[in-house]
Amino acid sequence: MRQHIDNKVYHVEIVPPKQDSEKLEKDLENFAVKFNRVMESGYCACLTDNAMGNLAFQGTEMLEELGLEPKKDLVMIHLNTFHTKADLHRSLDSCKSFGIRQLLVISGDGSDRLPKLTPQDIGATGTESVTSVELLRYIGETYPGDFELGVAFNPYEPEEHEFAKMDRKLAAGATFIITQPVIEQHPLVDKLLATYPDIPVIVEAWMSKRIDLLSEAVGYEIKATTDPFDPIFTLKTIHKNYRKCGVYLSLLGFKTQYDLIKDTWN
Repeated sequence: MRQHIDNKVYHVEIVPPKQDSEKLEKDLENFAVKFNRVMESGYCACLTDNAMGNLAFQGTEMLEELGLEPKKDLVMIHLNTFHTKADLHRSLDSCKSFGIRQLLVISGDGSDRLPKLTPQDIGATGTESVTSVELLRYIGETYPGDFELGVAFNPYEPEEHEFAKMDRKLAAGATFIITQPVIEQHPLVDKLLATYPDIPVIVEAWMSKRIDLLSEAVGYEIKATTDPFDPIFTLKTIHKNYRKCGVYLSLLGFKTQYDLIKDTWN
């Protein structure tokens, strides 16, 4: 992950189609176009896992079905706890076969349509449910040395609680951190960098013009510094404020923004 930061490699979020999509063929085509474009740019494609609790195709399923070729160290798979043990291993084994080493391990958003790992599934003790901590430990012990494991940091959660969780995540084997979206700068991200100076940190930039959607996601109002909210301006500011961090682009507009992002990382 450190090489991505040093080489100014963007992490570009791509969401696989939902399994109940009414326009699946078009969604598959769009996914392939986005993935190939990210590969051609030398950026890292970050493939989400049942985003927002919606049952979707897995990232490795998309690569297999569409015959897509991931470039070395330029694909990151999100992996959450809402899977059967068999499906978890299927995803991990597929990552190995593709040579994909980077995983973002998260607890994830659940729904009634999704199964969930149990502590018995992964040999976890002393807990009633599986979180990213238990999943991290299981992957590291079951696939030793096969993956580089990352975790999320949420600066909108209570500070003491979030830093205590981060300590447990790092103890369980995490080697890099991706934040939730921030606007320009956030004091808890600043504290994160000071607390763990040797851990690579990727700061997430909110690329949708709908800043209200970010407010809904984090649970309180996020105030934009421009009116209307300008994601490209904000991205430039994030680069300025977090020069030693990588950047993850969520909800990037491939038609309107993609050609602009290459000029923001100075």
